[in-house]
Amino acid sequence: MLPIYTKMLPKIVFLLAYIKKKQYLCTKFQPIMKKSETDFTGLIRFIEQKDLVLDKELSGFAVKGIDMSFPHIMILLCLRGTATVLYDMREIHIVQNMLSVLMPGHLIRPVDCSDDFAYMRVAISSEILGEVKNHILGHEYDVFHKAPNCLLTDVQVERVKALAEVLSAIAQHDMNELLLRRQMLQIQLAIGYEFIHFYRREEDKRLDKTKYVDVYNRFTDLVVAHYKENRNVNYYAALLDYDQQYFTKLFCKLSGGVTPLEWIQQYVVTQAKLLMDANPKQTVKEIAYQLGFPTTANFCRYFKRAAGIYPQAYKDSL
Repeated sequence: MLPIYTKMLPKIVFLLAYIKKKQYLCTKFQPIMKKSETDFTGLIRFIEQKDLVLDKELSGFAVKGIDMSFPHIMILLCLRGTATVLYDMREIHIVQNMLSVLMPGHLIRPVDCSDDFAYMRVAISSEILGEVKNHILGHEYDVFHKAPNCLLTDVQVERVKALAEVLSAIAQHDMNELLLRRQMLQIQLAIGYEFIHFYRREEDKRLDKTKYVDVYNRFTDLVVAHYKENRNVNYYAALLDYDQQYFTKLFCKLSGGVTPLEWIQQYVVTQAKLLMDANPKQTVKEIAYQLGFPTTANFCRYFKRAAGIYPQAYKDSL
């Protein structure tokens, strides 16, 4: 007869593996829940009031360890130093002269940076972005979903900085001072897009040769577009023409162990937290409605399962 601990060994191994995965997810996913660290909602409002906002040089990260999602395009140029961020929950290492184009609605989490880290930031409002995309940019606009980063030469960096200065100068005028201000911004943004697209050409050639390179990005794009109406993995797998089981295995391989369901849950919870941070007076019922949940109870269970606490407890911590 086998000893009792021998019989229990498979269960113990399974339990340890489960605990290890939960610890990994908490480290990778769970944001720090302090209002002082989520006070970037003011920046979102400011960008929406303008068509374009340029910060010539920002040092370090204002916040670390939390997921942020902007309704704008954020163009970041590393001026010096290094940094590590999670973009759509995948780790990216930022180095000097690296240009990053972060798409609207996607997740960005600053993790760490060197003491000398500094970057330029250009934020383009959702309103003018829509106009530029619909009327000027072609189908290749979506190239930035494949990979947000490309490394520039010193000459290319100076050109991007000069272009950003021109855009900022135009954006600082109001419509009374410059009647064609919006059209001028659109033209300059289109020029900037052509510059960046040209600078990315070698990176894009490399990506096009890699099998499944855009599966992860296409999935995240679909979740950003449809998370309010559907949070089922099978729905997204079908849109991508994959069997759910095969897609889950493929996604886990691309994401480093994160399942598509876990990705969806974290994205939804992040959006819920952003809504609560932006307007603490909103009720949990109103948040649930905005996120497309059929009932408040359904939203509360979903939030608790993904975040470890109920939404009301999160609101009370703000």
